[in-house]
Amino acid sequence: MRIGVSLGLWQDRPPEEALRTARIADELGYPELWIGEMATYDAFALATAVGAATSRIGLTVGPLAVTVRDPMMIAMGAASVAGLSGRRVGVAVGTSSPTVVRDWHGRPTAGSATALHETVRALRPLLAGERSDFAGERVRSRGYRLRLPAPRSELTVAAFGPRAVRAAALADRMVLNLVTPAGAAGPVAALRRLAPDVRVAAWVVAAVDPGPAAVAQVRRGVVPYLAAPGYGEMFAEAGFGELVAFARTRPHPRELLAAVPDALLSSVALLGDRAEVSGRLAAYAAAGVGEIAVVPACTDDDPAGAATLEALAG
Repeated sequence: MRIGVSLGLWQDRPPEEALRTARIADELGYPELWIGEMATYDAFALATAVGAATSRIGLTVGPLAVTVRDPMMIAMGAASVAGLSGRRVGVAVGTSSPTVVRDWHGRPTAGSATALHETVRALRPLLAGERSDFAGERVRSRGYRLRLPAPRSELTVAAFGPRAVRAAALADRMVLNLVTPAGAAGPVAALRRLAPDVRVAAWVVAAVDPGPAAVAQVRRGVVPYLAAPGYGEMFAEAGFGELVAFARTRPHPRELLAAVPDALLSSVALLGDRAEVSGRLAAYAAAGVGEIAVVPACTDDDPAGAATLEALAG
């Protein structure tokens, strides 16, 4: 099992803590740092700062929303980070959420699965330094070529549903977010039928020997997914059907938060002592997940997730 680190970009923590997490991951020898994009830093700007603050860790920028950033923007961003940092830079793309795409950016969400598939096809030649020449239903780019050295980035697709899995089959790696081991098995099997050599990773929140603050942080992170299509069914199959039904009545967030049991958190996160966490990692491996991107809980008890990252290092 290959273990990397993903910055949590927790809304209840100081934004600059992300750089400290990055430095700790680099010092502990983790091979890869995932740098996503939420409500604070621009992902490429943060990746450039991480490159300057660390010495060797590989960087993967994203997932970037394909209905917000076009292939030319993504290729230029990856080449910029690679050129300014001298670091290996991968790219991850996905469809993101309606809140980000529709509400924050004012972009339509219709056709996002098509845009994902087309973005993967359009990005491949751009990242290799070729001139763009792609015209799809949702994605178009013609005549652009990187002036910077081509980053030749590894391409990862954030997937969950069948159409996203088909897009991931065109990439180097598929990544799953907030899944139980049983929930990962289905997408992994679907991918294997399409593309046996594409690697599979999962983002998993982790807190080794967690205190109450870490558990509360994980609980807040789970709540938005309980009623979501696909995720709700996954949680129901894991034995939390009544909670999913309650979530789909749209209760007040405080009521829903209070109703989430610790057992549900343990089904999608690495929580517990080292032995318990090792057992969870083995369960993901048995489901066909070959890589874990650890998202360390960051609290006053464990600033920047340092203790969790040290416990999982090596």
